[in-house]
Amino acid sequence: MKSFKERLENEIIVFDGGTGTYLYDKGVFINRCFEELNEANPELVTEVHRDYINAGADVIETNTFGANRYRLAAQGLESKVYDFNFKGAQLAKSVAPKSVFVAGAIGPLGVPIEPFGKISYDEAKDAFAEQVKGLLNGGVDIIVFETFSMIEEIVQGVRAVRELNVEIPIIAQVTINREGGLLSGETLERCHET
Repeated sequence: MKSFKERLENEIIVFDGGTGTYLYDKGVFINRCFEELNEANPELVTEVHRDYINAGADVIETNTFGANRYRLAAQGLESKVYDFNFKGAQLAKSVAPKSVFVAGAIGPLGVPIEPFGKISYDEAKDAFAEQVKGLLNGGVDIIVFETFSMIEEIVQGVRAVRELNVEIPIIAQVTINREGGLLSGETLERCHET
């Protein structure tokens, strides 16, 4: 099988749809911790993955978007960071044929980091590292950072990945506003330079 990078250079690669959105459509309310379903209802999570694979996805993302210590703390689940990420990766790998890549999904921490908040760059990097360890040990093929609105936060996430694995492909996505910049006020030019 070709590597992700080889396929990306020569093919159009189709990703799955939103895992959280699909779980909501299947009756999981938004006040529930979707990442907890990796342990509480793994059958539902794998059903979502299978549906996306059957629809033609070349890449499925783990159910781990918000599985970091800060977001999980809101549900009293901050001690489950590694477990939810590891299990999320294993569930996706368990249903993915060899032709489908599994991407470890990582979203923003959900708390402001410096200079806008009290979380230091190192604390942010450490929080991402907790999540990344579970994803890597669970067997993901790619890491995907999604919907980030601050360049430095995504930089800390990438640093965490590279300190743990220098080879795994990383996809870093930002959310832009109508003016074509990041929600933090930073420009796409600065994002590209970084």
